[in-house]
Amino acid sequence: MQRAVLGGVLLGILGGILGSFLILRRLSLFGDTVGHSAMLGVVLAALLELPATWTLIGFTVAFGLGVIYLIDRTDLGSDTVLCVSLSGSIALGTIGFSYLKGYRGNLLSILFGDILAISNTDLILLLLLLAVTLVWLIISLPEQILLTLNSDLALVKGIPVRGHRYFFIVLLAITIALTIRAVGILLVNGFLVIPAASARLICQQFVPFLATAAGMGALSGVMGMIVSGAIDLPSGPSIVLVQLFGFLAVVLWCRQS
Repeated sequence: MQRAVLGGVLLGILGGILGSFLILRRLSLFGDTVGHSAMLGVVLAALLELPATWTLIGFTVAFGLGVIYLIDRTDLGSDTVLCVSLSGSIALGTIGFSYLKGYRGNLLSILFGDILAISNTDLILLLLLLAVTLVWLIISLPEQILLTLNSDLALVKGIPVRGHRYFFIVLLAITIALTIRAVGILLVNGFLVIPAASARLICQQFVPFLATAAGMGALSGVMGMIVSGAIDLPSGPSIVLVQLFGFLAVVLWCRQS
């Protein structure tokens, strides 16, 4: 339980920060695509008898970079490329799943998550990932603001737009891979987007927006675990439901103010 609570806080902070960039850069569908493609990564790990966590991290990073490469190199709209990638990965994952023999309960749990299954290795990875993310933000915050608000102007000013974009995709993909353990494939995108959407309704300035999203993500992780333990509900859906109710409360508060 202690690992689960700490994991929920770390995941909430990471999800809030990176989810803020997702909604500001209109990449919510990208997060959903990478999250659902993880089914194929899990199936590959099972078929090849590889460590699930490391295989999933490697797969989501490769998949995310591959999708961005296709978006950059084709004349198709990003939503079209994302739709094709999502459909293809789910189709391959479903076919691979049919070849697995024996007990499949561990794979089915990936769909819905189990934050109580977070290990010490997962916590170490989350701490390292959060440290890298914070250092990256501190070093390049002006560039990230400009990239988010006006990528064309950032390119004119000589900012390496593609390099920053690819590095963000790597951070996001690793976060998604680790978040799946807690909330599952089906809910991972909501975990990233909902706290950031709530914070966006409250804050108009960039840095307070990031801080609020991270705080709401961490708080929802703890409250979701409390709700889950109090009335015996699945942990992942409980966290996302807390985030949803928080979002609705913010919407009502904004309408009245």
